[in-house]
Amino acid sequence: MTSLADLHALMERLGHPVARAAAESGDRFADGAPYRFEIPSVEGPAVLEAVVAEADRLGVPVARTSQGSGVMMLTDDEIRRMARIGAERGIEVNLFLGPRAAWDTGGQAKLTQAVGAAARGNAMVAACVADALRACALGIRSLLVGDLGALEVLRTLKEDGTLPAGLVLKTSVLMPLTNGPTAAIYERLGATTVNVGTDLTIPHLAEIRAATGLPIDLYLEVPDDQGGFVRFYEAAEIVRAAAPVYLKMGLRNAPNIYPSGGHLGAVPQELGRERVRRAALAQRLIEQLDPGLGKPSPASDAGVPEI
Repeated sequence: MTSLADLHALMERLGHPVARAAAESGDRFADGAPYRFEIPSVEGPAVLEAVVAEADRLGVPVARTSQGSGVMMLTDDEIRRMARIGAERGIEVNLFLGPRAAWDTGGQAKLTQAVGAAARGNAMVAACVADALRACALGIRSLLVGDLGALEVLRTLKEDGTLPAGLVLKTSVLMPLTNGPTAAIYERLGATTVNVGTDLTIPHLAEIRAATGLPIDLYLEVPDDQGGFVRFYEAAEIVRAAAPVYLKMGLRNAPNIYPSGGHLGAVPQELGRERVRRAALAQRLIEQLDPGLGKPSPASDAGVPEI
């Protein structure tokens, strides 16, 4: 197998050296692993079951699954089933707070994704809180947040004991995070893991890593509506610069399935399986290019449901 160092040496010999301008992160997850895999768009228990089965088949240690349709689009039984699977398998099950500007009556979110996940008005913030309370009561310990004000409110509710102290608050890719100072703000407002912009360079990621000790979440394959990038050959250097990092396996050429439901048939399950296959491809490549990084780890330290 050809390592990244071998490839760089070959390019150097050919007179075309590969520039390396990013500092390497010395941080790791609590178990010492530099990276983990997150499978997004896991919209319900049937999709989660498909993802777990495919992960077993391909030997991919899935640490986290995330959902985009929102807590309000799941029944209590569906949330309980997802929490039970996550607890049994040691997988963090992350659910989005349902209310968002893109589904509301306003017009701006119809024109730009920049405000699509924002909470329009205090009543929508309250609805986000209602989603959080319901999810936590059913065993979920990881929530996906798309609004800065809602994030700070949830932090306050964690501090006063209304929400579990160990609750993971993950920021959405729809909340722009493209520099170190912004990462530091998100951390102060209560984020415990931060989703960064999909098009950031490796030096940009190193700057964010220098500004916060929180895990970084980054799409390695990016959905079309977020840029459509496929960054597999950057994966090893991304891990070096951003560790601890969750590598999110989105899909190009895939339909937007939010809000999900039975009307979509088997599509969400098939997309989930393919995301796991993409993770297997990325894992093989990382292990080839930089064997010293080791293997990804499961979620052993945060966000696993409590039932």
